[in-house]
Amino acid sequence: MASAARPFLNEHLSQTGKAPDELRDLILCIAEAGKEIQKSLRHTDTGLAGTQNQFGEEQVKLDVVSDDIIQKHLKQSGLVASYISEEQKDVIELSSDAPYSVVYDPLDGSSLVDVNFAVGSIFGIYRGNALIGKKPKEQVAALYLLYGPRTLLVCSTGHGVHEFILSDDGEFVLLRENLTVAEKAKTFAPGNLGSIMDEKPYHEVFHAWLKDKMTLRYSGCMVADIHHILSKGQGVFTYPAGAKYPDGKLRLVFECGPFAYLITHAGGAASDGKMEILEKKITDIDQRTAIIIGSTKEVERVCKLLK
Repeated sequence: MASAARPFLNEHLSQTGKAPDELRDLILCIAEAGKEIQKSLRHTDTGLAGTQNQFGEEQVKLDVVSDDIIQKHLKQSGLVASYISEEQKDVIELSSDAPYSVVYDPLDGSSLVDVNFAVGSIFGIYRGNALIGKKPKEQVAALYLLYGPRTLLVCSTGHGVHEFILSDDGEFVLLRENLTVAEKAKTFAPGNLGSIMDEKPYHEVFHAWLKDKMTLRYSGCMVADIHHILSKGQGVFTYPAGAKYPDGKLRLVFECGPFAYLITHAGGAASDGKMEILEKKITDIDQRTAIIIGSTKEVERVCKLLK
């Protein structure tokens, strides 16, 4: 059993997270899906599934397996009006009377599984059924699971950002409470680094990091890279727009929105270079965005240099 100093996820969501019962039950449902995905990662083939997701990207078998697991748990919860997966073409309507809608990336970094790097699942939760027209700041909760040497769940319901570890008993137990991100960064995670020779502003940003002797920390899995910022309490992750991705490559709904919610509630910042990610109106499921996220002073500096 967890001690008073190490509460289970359920207890912590109720007391510290101040989550309403239905929201708490939904997060616990997602946590159960995460446990099942973690087990599947040990045994499932990492080859291609022979299918593509809605964006024309080749799916690996673990993408499909993870998506199936999450769908199963969301359907069984009875709490989901609709859900949108990065691996599906359409919004899936379940029950108009249910209180929440869920957006998710079932397995971020799945191409790294065969080399045994950390991967993760990303979730954003909104109240109600309609998503188009809302902004990421309207999420009532966001969380991710990181499947590495340890399985971690990091969650916010608007009352701090908290980290839980999957115990040997199969329960998520509080590991660290109230994660915070300092104003200044010592590490940088540069996505789309191949564009620095073509994009002069990004070239200047990269060399500013080198000049300041900042430390490179980039894995290719956004969950792992954002977790590094939250775990170390500082850092910056960037994936700016460029000639190849004029609107940015990463998706507002499935990736940038949930991470912006978490980092902002930890005291950091998230911008597309012009405005806060949390303030961007969702106009399409496939909406892309540039992102600069992490320590506030470094986000401000990068945005200024990119302009």
